[in-house]
Amino acid sequence: MTMPHIFLVDNGSLRPQATFGLRCLAEALTRRTALRVEAVSLLHSHKIAADKLNGVPATIVKRRLRECLAAGHREFICLPLFLGPSLAITDYLPQVVDELSGEYPDLKVRIASVLAGEDFDIPDPRIAQMLADQIRALHPSPTTKVALVDHGTPIIEVNRVRNAVARQLASELDASAVLPCSMERREGSAYAFNDPLLEKLGSVDDFAGGGLILAMFFLLPGRHAGEGGDVAEICKGLIAEGTFEQIQNTPLLGEHPMLLEILEDRLQETMSRKI
Repeated sequence: MTMPHIFLVDNGSLRPQATFGLRCLAEALTRRTALRVEAVSLLHSHKIAADKLNGVPATIVKRRLRECLAAGHREFICLPLFLGPSLAITDYLPQVVDELSGEYPDLKVRIASVLAGEDFDIPDPRIAQMLADQIRALHPSPTTKVALVDHGTPIIEVNRVRNAVARQLASELDASAVLPCSMERREGSAYAFNDPLLEKLGSVDDFAGGGLILAMFFLLPGRHAGEGGDVAEICKGLIAEGTFEQIQNTPLLGEHPMLLEILEDRLQETMSRKI
C-alpha cells in the first residue's frame, strides 16, 4: 500500500519566522506519528529568500503538488494549520486541486478538518484549554480583564469559531466573560460581526482600565502576530492612550504542545476516511 504524501498547510507569510514555525510543527508531528509530514504553505512563503531560511527554500502547495505528480505520486493529504474554515482551505485549496486534476485525472487529495473540527459552534474544546493554560501561566489577578483576539475575517463561520472558543475559555477560567475582538475588519455593515476591534476596546462598557490579558487566537508568528507585529503595535497604542495600565499577551497557539495532539487526531481521522 502506497502511503499518501502528507502536507501540513498554513496560509503562508513573507516572514521567515512563520516558515520556521511551520517546519518545527511538521518535524514534531513526523516524530509523533512516525509519518513523514512536510511543511507547505498555500501562498507567499516561496517568495522568502532561501538564505533567510537556513538555505532551504520554502514551497507552496501548487508547486509541491506539481513536483510530486511529476515524480509519479498521486495520493496526498493536506492537514490545515487553520483554526476555522478560512476561504484559503474551503475555496482556494480545492481550486488548486481541481486545476491539477484536469492534468492528472488520477490525483487524489484528502483535505483534513480544520483544528476546530466540523462543528463551528462547539469547536474542539482543547483549543480553549490551550488558551486557558497560557493565561493561567501569566497569573492573572481577579480583576484582570481577558480578551480573545483574532485577525478578523469576512467569513461568518470563522467568526463563529472564535466566539465559541471565547465562551469555552470563559468556562475554563470560571470567568464571567471573555471578550472576543478583531485586529482588523473590512469596511461596511456586512462585516460588523467582527466588532469590537482591538484598538477600540476602550469604548466597550466597563472593560477599560486595569490590566488586560490578550489571548492570541493565532498559530504562528508573522506580520500580525508575534514580536513587532500589528497586534503588538495596537497594544502599545492602548497603553499609550491609557486604556489599560498593563497588557500581557499569551504565546501563540503553535507553541502549545497540545496542538500536536489535535493535529494528529485530524490526520488519523483523514487517513481512515476513504477517498
